[in-house]
Amino acid sequence: SSKAVDTVIELAPTLMEKPIPSSLVFGTVFTDHMLTIEWTCREGWHKPCIGPFKNLSLHPASSTLHYAVEPVLLLCVVLFSTVQLFEGLKAYRGTDGQIRLFRPMLNMERMLRSACRASLPNFDKKELLDCIRKLVEIEQEWVPYSDTASLYIRPTFIGTEPSLGVKKPSQALLYVILSPVGSYFSTGSFNPVSLWADTKYIRAWKGGTGDCKLGGNYGASIYAQDEAMEAGCQQVLWLYGENHQITEVGTMNLFLYWTNENGEEELATPPLDGVILPGVTRQSIIELSKKWGEFKVSERYLTMEDLSTALNEERVKEMFGSGTACIVVPVGRILYKEENLHIPTMENGPKLTTRILKQLTDIQVSRVLFVFPPPPISFEGNIICFPKKMKIWKCPFLKVLDVFSGDCYLYLRILLFKVVTIM
Repeated sequence: SSKAVDTVIELAPTLMEKPIPSSLVFGTVFTDHMLTIEWTCREGWHKPCIGPFKNLSLHPASSTLHYAVEPVLLLCVVLFSTVQLFEGLKAYRGTDGQIRLFRPMLNMERMLRSACRASLPNFDKKELLDCIRKLVEIEQEWVPYSDTASLYIRPTFIGTEPSLGVKKPSQALLYVILSPVGSYFSTGSFNPVSLWADTKYIRAWKGGTGDCKLGGNYGASIYAQDEAMEAGCQQVLWLYGENHQITEVGTMNLFLYWTNENGEEELATPPLDGVILPGVTRQSIIELSKKWGEFKVSERYLTMEDLSTALNEERVKEMFGSGTACIVVPVGRILYKEENLHIPTMENGPKLTTRILKQLTDIQVSRVLFVFPPPPISFEGNIICFPKKMKIWKCPFLKVLDVFSGDCYLYLRILLFKVVTIM
């Protein structure tokens, strides 16, 4: 059985000392426990197990080691450091002491899509999320007591069949590790980053896997990232097509706040056309900005020519990247065709970038209440709340969250937020 209620729990005999939040280096510290769930084509999903954090034991012919068969949720530096497919979500400690996951079902849905694309077995999104809840509850003291740090959650899904044949694996392992993290960038959480835009490398293409969290998308980008750093830039701005369409930045989605060709104040980001990863933070920024109703919000194609023209005409206000790891980070410079394009993000406040970062952070740590629109596919809630020191599988309003569906969706979502706000 792969039901969360059947989870086998083995607690570590000794616990590690918790790090100081200000000393955290992204993705280098891990908690005491991990979740593992095995799958075989004969028996299906086995019982979930939560046990002490440890190395994995894999057959040398395991498909994940040869053909990058492995969808995930985090930045894994434990085993397959460069050949990984990952998802990422975070647990935050709110100002009221409660622990929250931000829009976790969107991550579960994206992970399931990635698993399908990688020919790995289907899984129950709700049951996996329930298992993650149990793991986070056990590790609740690892969630930093800080509004500038969080607990990064990495569910990882790998093919483990001991065979060199290129085929759909008959064995798989889904595991989840946790890592307390601070800022993703060594320069700090809100210092502007520089981008290297070059057409010699392509991150993704239509019909490929650019819209999935597959490890090959990221492992193959490291060579270009090294070249970007040699050119004095921190991240790669990935371009696509003969007209040099702007797509993504490193591990982030990209936003441009400008006055567009028609004289409209606009926040624009490239569309989800199979090349762009559908980021949870990206979706949240779009929904948040549309809710404000103060300027046009568009998912549209942007080219380097569009950007260069707008810069020459002084129509660019701000540019920023977004993602689970960094939340929001401003862009200050782009190296394109051996020319440094100055992006006036910081000179303009940056008013919008700062506002979005503050609004998202306030939502994540429960300073403010915001109800995101219903997801287009499933009806699970956007924020899950763990009462401090409470066994989460006995938490009544988490059970309310689990029964979200169709007609009762909005009412129950509001009920959940009321609970989150008053507790």
